[in-house]
Amino acid sequence: MESEDVTTADGSHDGTHDANRDRDGHRERIVTAAARLLSEGGPDAVSTRAVSSAAGVQPPTIYRLFGDKQGLLDAVVAYGFTEYLSSKTAEEPTDDPVEDLRAGWDLHIGLGLANPALYSLMYGGHRPGVSSPASVAAFEMLARLIRRIAEAGRLAIPEERAAALVHAAGCGTTLTLIATPEDRRDPELSRTAREAAIAAITTDAPAAAEPGPVAAAVTLRAALPRTDALTASERGLLREWLDRIADPAGPHRHRAG
Repeated sequence: MESEDVTTADGSHDGTHDANRDRDGHRERIVTAAARLLSEGGPDAVSTRAVSSAAGVQPPTIYRLFGDKQGLLDAVVAYGFTEYLSSKTAEEPTDDPVEDLRAGWDLHIGLGLANPALYSLMYGGHRPGVSSPASVAAFEMLARLIRRIAEAGRLAIPEERAAALVHAAGCGTTLTLIATPEDRRDPELSRTAREAAIAAITTDAPAAAEPGPVAAAVTLRAALPRTDALTASERGLLREWLDRIADPAGPHRHRAG
């Protein structure tokens, strides 16, 4: 049993630190063991009994640390996602946010092909309407890339739609490649899908230089969070107006007029 000692008034040995260290050590061993089982045998191999045996802990420890099997799987996916990103050379953002989006797309595809079981859990292991924490983090990375394109004046459609489109195209392409036997994969599929998605959301030149209110609204909408000239309520109102201009056929159209 793990130590649960506490510091006494006379300053005697405090076992709390030891207990926390043991708990962290157990958690790391469990996640590492589960990640290995996932890579070798897929999600079905990640049973409580198999994980506890591989990690050298009792099954109740898994439930105490992760709540349930889904909590363990979420931790495994987050661990695998972080490990994959850290294995890649960190690259500073360039002056061309569209090129950075291309690099982000390739990184996403690479994650799926290098870790198919992990990727399938990340994007397909949850019930409808619920996303894994790792997939949420990945989407936030994508949204930041899209925001930079918008701030550069090169986004042709509203940010939310652009991020959703690239996300859907990237996930669909990755899952298609995963499902295709390696010797039958089309090496041009990812590049073609990537360029089609980028062409659908961007302009070749800054959109603000082109006539028309939509392009100007998209660019100003992206820069709005950086201004302190307006109150919070004024920014909210301006954001709503810009959304209407940028996407006149969107869900807010019934409020116009």
